[in-house]
Amino acid sequence: MIVVDSNVVAYLYLPGEHTAKAEALLEQDPDWAAPVLWRSEFRNILAGYLWRKILTFDQACSLQSEAEDLLAGAEFEVDSKAVLELVRDSDCSAYDCEFIALANKLQVKLVTMDAKLLRTFPKRTISLAAG
Repeated sequence: MIVVDSNVVAYLYLPGEHTAKAEALLEQDPDWAAPVLWRSEFRNILAGYLWRKILTFDQACSLQSEAEDLLAGAEFEVDSKAVLELVRDSDCSAYDCEFIALANKLQVKLVTMDAKLLRTFPKRTISLAAG
């Protein structure tokens, strides 16, 4: 099992330069987990694609549904105190710290492309690019 951030999910479903890496990661380790927050972050990514008219409304809804199916049963609430402790001890956002808190809770790695998270939490993170 691994925790993935919302951008890794986006790379999987929205073709781009990191899509092949996300697909390879899913093939290598299909047991993905994320805090419930990922849904809102992914919807926000899809909103940008809607606004730029890259996706239709139906396509965005379909991608959200596919991503939710992928993570069904592997979405977790995280402890607010644990998140706030991570915020206190770093310069990362509470949003980002939710992913770290979940990785800590599950004692697994967070796969991300976020340079700040990779630098701040090197023992708990791994770069998608490294995979």
